[in-house]
Amino acid sequence: MKEYLLVIIALLGVLIIGGLSLVVPRLRRRPEPPLPRTEVETRAEEDLAGPPVQAPEAEMSTGVLVEPPPVVEVPPVVEVPLEVPEPTAGRLVRLRSRLSRSQNVFGRGLLGLLSRERLDEDAWEEIEDSLITADVGIEATREIVDRLRERTRVLGTRSTGELRDLLATELVTALDPTLDRSLNADPKVGMPGVVLVVGVNGAGKTTTCGKIARVLIADGHTVLLGAADTFRAAAADQLETWGSRVGAETVRGPEAADPASVAFDAVKRGIDTQVDTVLIDTAGRLQNKVGLMDELGKVKRVVEKHGPIDETLLVLDATTGQNGLEQARVFTEVVNVTGVVLTKLDGTAKGGIVIAVQRKLGIPVKLVGLGEGPDDLAPFEPAQFVDALLGTEPLARDA
Repeated sequence: MKEYLLVIIALLGVLIIGGLSLVVPRLRRRPEPPLPRTEVETRAEEDLAGPPVQAPEAEMSTGVLVEPPPVVEVPPVVEVPLEVPEPTAGRLVRLRSRLSRSQNVFGRGLLGLLSRERLDEDAWEEIEDSLITADVGIEATREIVDRLRERTRVLGTRSTGELRDLLATELVTALDPTLDRSLNADPKVGMPGVVLVVGVNGAGKTTTCGKIARVLIADGHTVLLGAADTFRAAAADQLETWGSRVGAETVRGPEAADPASVAFDAVKRGIDTQVDTVLIDTAGRLQNKVGLMDELGKVKRVVEKHGPIDETLLVLDATTGQNGLEQARVFTEVVNVTGVVLTKLDGTAKGGIVIAVQRKLGIPVKLVGLGEGPDDLAPFEPAQFVDALLGTEPLARDA
């Protein structure tokens, strides 16, 4: 019995000793006091933490934290003054010096030949060659030379001044001053005047369209532009830039949209806003591409659902010479061209293309481009044009 009691006492002793061994070390562990902080460490922590952030105030009624609205600085709106296009009256006279290259052919070349002491067959052949080289055209050249030969023979003309006046008279006659060169862009009852601008690639059509808008605004029209050239992504942007300078609205569609749809919407917008003229720019195209020409015909038909097109202007590059005649002929068959705009006339010696276009097609040249400036597009006036070609001041003409 005593042995059992001793065993129990021994077990209890072991348990008590084990429990004390677990509790005593924990009681002895105490947290060590923090080391003293230096001033340098304190400032470094403050710099890293940044400025103190103030907590947003709570809404008194709801207790919900309300963030203050961010302060956004709005840049001041700078109003760009609208440009005022130069008056169209007298533009051709002001720009006459731009025809210097053509003056070398007409003014110096022809007058030099006509002023020879003896006008024999060789001299007249040289005169013919000069006119043909200037793209006057074979038929028109023969008529001009035949009339000059007859008048110089009958009148016995020999002085430079008289010969110059005779030549000027024949050139003006060849340009047919009786043709109507006014732009048909005036509004009708409840309907703006509609002007369609067409042309081949590279003729400067969109730029010319912007310049035509300036011509119309200078003449007192209010203008709306239709960006129906949806094949070139930059065409609508370019046209819109031209319009914004003079306060003209531009109607445009998404890239690769149906050109006929954009043109239709432009005329509708023009009716709603009661502008005087809607000017529609179309995509440049080659005259031998049947599909593209058919599409141009579609634009014309869709626009005419609003009403008739008042003016269809064909933009031709004067530097292309006789090739421009074939371009004009095909476009005329598709959309009934009513007027020609000759661009880059200042960059060619072949100013006779004006005569050739009118003689071949019976279509008047209504505007001529004589530079890259915004107001370098001038209404065409035959007498002033010939005076500029000959490098002379305006003179009285013989009938």
